[in-house]
Amino acid sequence: MEMQQFHYDNKIVTKFLYATIIFGVVGMLVGLIVAFMFLFPNLTDGISWLSFGRLRPLHTNAVIFAFVGNAMFAGIYYSLQRLLKTRMASDLLSNINFWGWQLIIVSAAITLPLGLTTSKEYAELEWPIDIAIALIWVVFGVNMIWTILKRRQRHLYVAIWFYLATFVTVAVLHIFNSLELPVSAMKSYSVYAGVQDALVQWWYGHNAVAFFLTTPFLGLMYYFVPKAANRPVYSYRLSIVHFWSLIFLYIWAGPHHLLYTALPEWAQNLGVVFSVMLIMPSWGGMINGLLTLRGAWDKVRTDPVLKFFVVAITGYGMATFEGPTLSLKNVNAIAHFTDWIIAHVHVGALAWNGFMAFGIIYYLIPRLFKTKLFSTGLADLHFWLGTLGIIIYALPMYVAGFTQASMWKQFNPDGTLVYGNFLETVTEIIPMYWMRAIGGTLYLVGMLILVYNIIATVRSGSKVEDEAAEAPALTRVSKNRVAGEGWHTWLERRPVQLTVLATIAILIGGVVQIVPTIVVKSNIPTISSVQPYTPLELEGRDIYIREGCNTCHSQMIRPFRSEVERYGEYSKAGEFVYDHPFLWGSKRTGPDLHRIGRKYSDNWHFNHMYDPQSTSSGSIMPRYPWLINNELDKSDTETKMRTMVKLGVPYSDEEITNAQAHMLEQGTQIEQNLYADPDFAKTYEDSKRNGGEDFVEMRNREIVAVIAYLQRLGTDIKVAAE
Repeated sequence: MEMQQFHYDNKIVTKFLYATIIFGVVGMLVGLIVAFMFLFPNLTDGISWLSFGRLRPLHTNAVIFAFVGNAMFAGIYYSLQRLLKTRMASDLLSNINFWGWQLIIVSAAITLPLGLTTSKEYAELEWPIDIAIALIWVVFGVNMIWTILKRRQRHLYVAIWFYLATFVTVAVLHIFNSLELPVSAMKSYSVYAGVQDALVQWWYGHNAVAFFLTTPFLGLMYYFVPKAANRPVYSYRLSIVHFWSLIFLYIWAGPHHLLYTALPEWAQNLGVVFSVMLIMPSWGGMINGLLTLRGAWDKVRTDPVLKFFVVAITGYGMATFEGPTLSLKNVNAIAHFTDWIIAHVHVGALAWNGFMAFGIIYYLIPRLFKTKLFSTGLADLHFWLGTLGIIIYALPMYVAGFTQASMWKQFNPDGTLVYGNFLETVTEIIPMYWMRAIGGTLYLVGMLILVYNIIATVRSGSKVEDEAAEAPALTRVSKNRVAGEGWHTWLERRPVQLTVLATIAILIGGVVQIVPTIVVKSNIPTISSVQPYTPLELEGRDIYIREGCNTCHSQMIRPFRSEVERYGEYSKAGEFVYDHPFLWGSKRTGPDLHRIGRKYSDNWHFNHMYDPQSTSSGSIMPRYPWLINNELDKSDTETKMRTMVKLGVPYSDEEITNAQAHMLEQGTQIEQNLYADPDFAKTYEDSKRNGGEDFVEMRNREIVAVIAYLQRLGTDIKVAAE
């Protein structure tokens, strides 16, 4: 049999590993800063680009796409070449993938602190970056599929099935969720509105977790765990059941993020049913991973790589049991909008993704540099600090979640809320926020130990950029099943058919849920009193989005007695038909705002944004002084309204033509309201800049637009009632 010599490309793997480590530190550091902002709200006082609402999406994007994303690419590029017995098809495409991905990350690091965001969870980046993501993702997919087609190994190993499903599903999710109409170079509006936008977003959001944070790492688990343990995968048959059931069921589960909301009941129930069914394939994968270590437990005790893998797989099992549990309506009614969800998310991210990434780094670096790990003791120390950090982080967040839910729902015998002031529920959980910050600190310290250990390991070794290998040439693959060959064994040597079937499997759930919600009008009943936002309210809404207010405040009152008593009439689907994008939120650090309109005076909102502690003693909301100082940019208002018209918002030509006059009129009315209030807090800095005059013009400030928007929220159905 003829043996062919070739070289594995280790350069690309090393680049992605370095990026993983660098961005891991950055992402976790930003996360720790954000955690301390709950304890010190004015930690970055007055610096707009370091405010909580702008740093929080930077943290999630850095951890998900920079840290975990680079680890995923590193593991795939390393394992794919060895599983297929060939070099990557194109070094050029590999490098375009690497540098393009880093450029996207840097773009996110610049734009998100500047407030350039779509506000959609895990999809905050604006339209030019969305296009870049799609292009680089296609480059990655083309390179992978091209490599598969030129392989020297007949059958595709289970890890590659997961890689292929990851590629096609992330492409579909990203493209459909990111459909938006541009207003300017860095501003766009989602083509979906309200309920439809919420469904598409959480179809994407849940499955971004499924197919970016889970399926590729399951593929990496199937490769690196057997390699590190020197044991075969426990069950080939279980891996088949695991793969197909997981990718088919996962795509249906998105609506469980929207239980008790304005989403149609049938869509909510579908999400619940398929979420519960997800326990089986998820735990099948966990069992397959852990039982692969049978007979290797002595090695687990001494090998830090396997220790990281064991905790990672266990964390995956815990998170994938908890997820379906949280999708049960009676449990969701307690947990949603609380810190319980924060705990759940971080068990998956810190344990499953973080520890898998750490194990892969510790496994690969010594092999890529032909040396031993500098210090097993330091790796063990990292493991224990990381594990302790996860526990100290997660457990207090569970306690905080239970505390919040209990306090929100308690009533006095006379039917009034026991804790009518939302702030009482915030101050009660401050000790839990301290524990979270301590746990996060331990986890970051462990990461810094990894950095030192890896630098020392690299210095002690010698880089092998092109690793020599040989394998027999692959003879022509028959298209037909041979005698005695199982259907899946046949499918494993037909990558195109495998990819097509995987694509069909993931499309079914999305089509069944999304198409009826968009096409069937009865799913979103109209309310005649609901009108589009005025030009000034539209500008205020964009500032609200820019500052990330939706990360702390929901705009969705669920039909519970406690919420109706606290906030007002529960939210209706027809109220959101002009909301591009939707702003229902997913966490209540502060109270819900859907009925905030007319509840407080304009002056209260002014003072609340300038100094939240002045109106709400004990508030952990940061100050937003720049809203008072910044002039409102009205240059794109007409363009924004015309874009909205294209999306179905019924602005008339006259309204667009007179937008500037309408904004001035509404702004002047708010200004008059402010000065009519004897408690109005004048800004002395502005007064001095205006020659020391007593009157400071406010009508054209950003704060006035924000006040206009907040005073509008939830008032449309109040008009109907009145």
